[in-house]
Amino acid sequence: MSRLLTVITMLPLLLGMAAVQAEPSTAAASLYQQHCAACHAPTRLGAMGPALLPENLGRLKPGQAAEVIAEGRAATQMPGFGERLSAQQIQSLVDFIYTPLAVTPTWDMAEIRASHKVLVPADKLPARPVHDADPMNMFVVVELGDHHATILDGDKLEPIFRFNTHFALHGGPKYSPDGRFVYFASRDGWISKFDMWSLQTVAEVRAGINTRNAAVSGDGRYVMVGNYLPHSLVLLDARDLSPIKIIPVKGDGGRSSRVSAVYTAAPRHSFVAALKDLPEVWEIDYSDNPLPVYNGPMHDYRMGEGIARQTGRFPVRRIRLDDYLDDFFFDQSYRLLIGAARNGRNGQVVNLDAGRKIAEVDLDGMPHLGSGITWQYQGRPVLATPNLRKGEVSVIDMTTWKTIKRIKTEGPGFFMRSHENTPYAWVDVFFGPNRDKVHIIDKRTLEIVKTLQPAPGKTAAHVEFDKDGRHALLSIWDMDGAVVVYDAATLEEVKRLPMVKPSGKYNVHNKITRSAGTSH
Repeated sequence: MSRLLTVITMLPLLLGMAAVQAEPSTAAASLYQQHCAACHAPTRLGAMGPALLPENLGRLKPGQAAEVIAEGRAATQMPGFGERLSAQQIQSLVDFIYTPLAVTPTWDMAEIRASHKVLVPADKLPARPVHDADPMNMFVVVELGDHHATILDGDKLEPIFRFNTHFALHGGPKYSPDGRFVYFASRDGWISKFDMWSLQTVAEVRAGINTRNAAVSGDGRYVMVGNYLPHSLVLLDARDLSPIKIIPVKGDGGRSSRVSAVYTAAPRHSFVAALKDLPEVWEIDYSDNPLPVYNGPMHDYRMGEGIARQTGRFPVRRIRLDDYLDDFFFDQSYRLLIGAARNGRNGQVVNLDAGRKIAEVDLDGMPHLGSGITWQYQGRPVLATPNLRKGEVSVIDMTTWKTIKRIKTEGPGFFMRSHENTPYAWVDVFFGPNRDKVHIIDKRTLEIVKTLQPAPGKTAAHVEFDKDGRHALLSIWDMDGAVVVYDAATLEEVKRLPMVKPSGKYNVHNKITRSAGTSH
């Protein structure tokens, strides 16, 4: 929906009174084609505007959608239609866009290639940064409120550049191994490559219709995209985001699955994906000469004898589990994968070398293992994770997989962060009436030592540390929000940077060094 609607002004004349007298679904479809298709595509798959499908509207409730249609959306090209459409017509549009398509849409290689854009050729990029910020101590801050991102100088703790992003970024930006480039994934499947040196977007491609997240290979050569719709993994060339391969996500009997999450396991030279609808984890080797993969019984690998043998580039190794994984977490060696089981009673520990589950973890409710962190506690490695359903942080011994402690919090949490150079771990209380609070836990005693309330009544969430762990940056998730900077030693506020509903913040050094205190 946009001011480009003038290009289809003849459509209402053709529809005439038929649209008014038609069945509600037909009338709504006609309204959509008249007022929405120019920007969101006649198929509802998205064009200049985002896709309008139930799968893509998870963050927008129907009541909010009606408000957006009537009043428009600030800082976008979405105008308000309240003066042109009645309340009944607006509601019929809402019902229409929340109705699944009759036929599951596809997004094949031809469509991916047609969406591909190289905005700045590699030979036109500068040989050195155009700014004086330390490239290793810069942050990307995602501002969900008006679909922007801000680049912060981590030394001066000041913004240096702000730019438009695609609608509804999801899954967290991922950096190239040298930290120069950052890759964004939007809910609508757009993957963007941004140059942190020259502060410009250099390439884009639409790799899916509904995307979960993207991962960058440890050698910096590839980007893997995990999709809800269609059911696929898409491999891109990291240099310019040109598509290389589509991997359909299918199990035994041809049953397909959405991808819950995909991450890179750099020490293993592989991507690892969890599947929403199959109790499996997939590992895709991206080395130049991968060994054959056997996804069935094998008699003698030296003779090349085996069932379901895969050879060639990017073979898929299927690790079958006894429960589904929605998200997961690696230990620091990347040999072990820890994921929450969907049964709500425990977690699973998967040995990637052996290709099987080796232990269960006492993790009931809905632990957010994608936000899990590790540290050394009394000489042994521990894992800590917030819980999306329960007001507690679980601390797990990673040698015995026993629960050391359940730290009670003032509500369910979403994000947990720390740094090697601080004795504290920070966890929000994202859900419930106490969402404006953040707990600080002493990693030495496993006790909450301070509770912050930086903006009473407004959600406080997602901490990220600067390169040296001297400052902790916290988001106030509000349209009139801010990034609040704290001294990580004294826990006192240093300054506030006004922003429009800032969510995640991502420090270059912490991400590319795979800090134990942040998600990878």
